[in-house]
Amino acid sequence: MTPQTIDNYRLTSMIEPSDEVLAQLIHEAAEAAKQKRAEATARFFVQLKKDAQKIAVTW
Repeated sequence: MTPQTIDNYRLTSMIEPSDEVLAQLIHEAAEAAKQKRAEATARFFVQLKKDAQKIAVTW
C-alpha cells in the first residue's frame, strides 16, 4: 500500500486520513477561506465606495 500523503489522499476514500494529512487538509482549507474572505472584503468595500459616491452626487 502506498504511504498516505496530501497528494494521494482523496476525501472520498474509505480510509481515514493520517493525522499529518488531516492537518494539511485543514491548513489548506483555512488558507483558501482566508483568501476568499480577503477578496470578498475587498469587493465589498469597492462596492460600498461606489454606492457612497452615488449617494453623495444625489445630495
